[in-house]
Amino acid sequence: MVNVAVLGFGVVGSGVAEVLATNGAQIDRKVDDLIRLKYILDVREFPDSPFADKIVHDFSVIEQDPEVSIVVETIGGAKAARDFTERALQSGKSVVTSNKELVASHGYELLQLAKEHGVSYLFEASVGGGIPIIRPLNQCLAANRIEEICGILNGTTNYILTRMIRAGLSFDTALKEAQANGYAEQDPTADIEGHDACRKICILASLAFGRHIYPDQVPTQGITGVSLADVAYADACGRKIKLLGRAMRRPDGAVSAFVSPHLVALEDPLSGVEDVFNAITVKGNAIGDVMFYGRGAGKLPTASAVVADVIDAAKHLGKRNYLGWGPGGPDAAVPPEDVASVWYLRLTEGGEEVRAAFPEAARLTRSGAPEGEQALLTGEALTRSALERRLAGLVPAAAFRVLD
Repeated sequence: MVNVAVLGFGVVGSGVAEVLATNGAQIDRKVDDLIRLKYILDVREFPDSPFADKIVHDFSVIEQDPEVSIVVETIGGAKAARDFTERALQSGKSVVTSNKELVASHGYELLQLAKEHGVSYLFEASVGGGIPIIRPLNQCLAANRIEEICGILNGTTNYILTRMIRAGLSFDTALKEAQANGYAEQDPTADIEGHDACRKICILASLAFGRHIYPDQVPTQGITGVSLADVAYADACGRKIKLLGRAMRRPDGAVSAFVSPHLVALEDPLSGVEDVFNAITVKGNAIGDVMFYGRGAGKLPTASAVVADVIDAAKHLGKRNYLGWGPGGPDAAVPPEDVASVWYLRLTEGGEEVRAAFPEAARLTRSGAPEGEQALLTGEALTRSALERRLAGLVPAAAFRVLD
């Protein structure tokens, strides 16, 4: 018998318990053993839950129980979760997590700790919710040299942008609707400022390119500055605004990663990804482009990915399931200033001077535009540094909006 303990009985933790109970017979057949939930750690009591008898409040109970082989961490954050994860690995227990903040910030150290103790540290659910991406990237695409990963990695921001595009809602109204529907937290900062997508692209980049990429190495811009004016101008040039996380191998072999709103052409499959769905494209030198699509969050989709890792860990008891990357450092990722893009500019002043500086740019129009507002799409790909040099002295920084 393989005993499992779940840390945290929130949305994902309760989903894991539900999936283990509902699909128990099928899961047992896949492992050729019995997988049973023994403990649930939480500070709260759940007297009306069918799992009430499994609730404990002291992690030491789990840590010191030799019958527990796998610990599922769904607490979130990088403080208590890190402490419990380290203690579980040190006590010879494999750990499965959905905690993208912990993996993005401390994944290398935790993978090393798992290696030292001959156990597994698995985190399929940390990126893309129920979308399989970590295991395919590590196994199915292992024969490829990965050149680029690009994706819609946050369902909340994608829902907000979809409602702005399709229903004409303002950013503030779309955010409130997302909160009312349970797609956004009461404090949505991590989503709308791009931090969540940043953590996810860090994990994917670390796995794809072999060194730990930390969040503070990834320039990040969220969607709080996107307006209905930007949506209208994007539509005028046959594009949609999407928040993308990108990581790419540059010609010199260095890696650049960043998160920002992009104008995505309608013929690009990512433009059709709407609502809370996520999509991730991977470019390999042998396979070309592949795309992973599905629900990027939610109780049962995320729990599905967590339990898949539980099954994997159970199959590898007594032997480590290899997953990992090398250490990070200041040279692991370089800023993307010299990555060339076609740029969208929305100006509230200085239009004539800017048009003269970008003679090849296409001028965009929208109905109801106020006097003095102009929007341009540069006709040639420019690096950000080249773009800023052209704009220098022409218009105050507060007078224009830039998107890739």
